[in-house]
Amino acid sequence: MKIVVVGGTGQVGSKLVKTLTADGHEAVAAAPSTGVDSLTGEGLAEALAGAAAVVDVSNSPSTEDDAAMDFFRRSTTHLLEAEADARVGHHVVLSVVGTDRLAPQSGYSRAKSTQEGLVAAGPIPYTIVRATQFFEFLRTIADSATVDATVRLPAVLIRPMAAVDVARALAVATLGDPRNGILEVGGPREFLLPDLIRTALTARGDARQVIADATATYLGLAVDERTLLPGEAAVAHDVRFEDWIIETAAKG
Repeated sequence: MKIVVVGGTGQVGSKLVKTLTADGHEAVAAAPSTGVDSLTGEGLAEALAGAAAVVDVSNSPSTEDDAAMDFFRRSTTHLLEAEADARVGHHVVLSVVGTDRLAPQSGYSRAKSTQEGLVAAGPIPYTIVRATQFFEFLRTIADSATVDATVRLPAVLIRPMAAVDVARALAVATLGDPRNGILEVGGPREFLLPDLIRTALTARGDARQVIADATATYLGLAVDERTLLPGEAAVAHDVRFEDWIIETAAKG
């Protein structure tokens, strides 16, 4: 089966291409560096010819409100139009758990919600995969909450997952029947956010102090205890945080 991965050279996309290829599929990494630009539409017709499915894991190069909205609106519109012309049978898009809950205060989440809406209203059978936060993003969360070498975070629950598991979840969704709805995926267990970040920093020899602070935000957003968690029907994936830390440390 030919499957086009838009954003296929990135962190999740490259892992997805590798996973699909290992399973015997023709996985095409579509990105500006490979001559395919979903934002402008350049190269889409050629890349999608003969494709059974398209997986969109692309991301806006800017998280600024207007730029993110422009990216997801234009990119998704071009993809759906090209897929209709190529008679693609399944459109899979990677989104974020909590997108709908965070949209009122986050321009980026509003842009992702717009992307989801375009896919749902479009002509291609689809599956929206909402994933929880990646282990690989934890340092960014810590950095965003650091003032004077102290990390202040709200004591909320989070169920993060490894990027490799996100890729596996996308592969399973892509090879299955279109849901024409949302699939939530997450890691194997929940953590309190300050505890998780403290463990991640300590494992890297980072001496920053991590404090639970009820007035703190998550990436600048006000969240409650369960905002970042998927629903009860979410599919749990396997890679444990402690195993990921050990593997990451072994790789240097």
